[in-house]
Amino acid sequence: MSPLPATIPALVRTRVRAAVRRRARLTPEESEARIPLLRLCSLLLQYPDAELTAARPVLTAAVEALPSSPAAEHLAAFTTWFTGQEPEALERHYVEMFDLRRKSSLYLTYYLHGDTRRRGMALLTLNQRYRAAGWDTDAGELPDHLPVVLEFAALAGPGGGEAPLRQHRRGLELIHRALTDADSPYRHVLAALLTLLPPPTEADRAAVAQLVAEGPPNEEVGLAPYGSYGDGEFAPPGTFVPPAPAPPTRVPPASTSRTEGPR
Repeated sequence: MSPLPATIPALVRTRVRAAVRRRARLTPEESEARIPLLRLCSLLLQYPDAELTAARPVLTAAVEALPSSPAAEHLAAFTTWFTGQEPEALERHYVEMFDLRRKSSLYLTYYLHGDTRRRGMALLTLNQRYRAAGWDTDAGELPDHLPVVLEFAALAGPGGGEAPLRQHRRGLELIHRALTDADSPYRHVLAALLTLLPPPTEADRAAVAQLVAEGPPNEEVGLAPYGSYGDGEFAPPGTFVPPAPAPPTRVPPASTSRTEGPR
């Protein structure tokens, strides 16, 4: 594409570039085809417990039945590995990739807000979005957990349903890069997901590079990223924890010139 003439006002050039980057409106058939892809990504990114590993033949058959696409190819590469591993090996690999490494954590708001108070508001906003769409997760997970976000996208559709994925595009890029650097087969699932999103902008690439170099925002005052999260529970890495309540205001002692209290 030839560069835009310098005589075009900057605002117009920006709007033209945005229009070039904008994804064409999906047809009903294309929107429908995204649903199994999003649901499969959601399932394959969940902890490989006994129920999920027992369903590996069903998951593989579902991937093989997908229409040919780059996303389907990535998921096929993943399920080839997934079905060939012992359950215990799958569990160990999952914990190592997603629970012990912050750069590939599946809690999306962590990459945008880090350990700051803003993350609590982001989690609240996500919950409100789910409720407004008539969806109650009731999954025992935070609303920004990627499998939860993917299931919502599949249920609510490519417009508002996929908005959280687009908002956290940079975090998804970082997760994919971290999994690629670790040579984890889970990189294929993230690669499949990224094919469904608009291509990254230069600003996206610069922000991801900054995240790699500096990490997410940090705010230690009043927060405890690994602190208590409930009765006997602990927050997963990066989880927003409200600050402890301030101590009660102390009443100053009575004046020494006063010998009696009020009658």
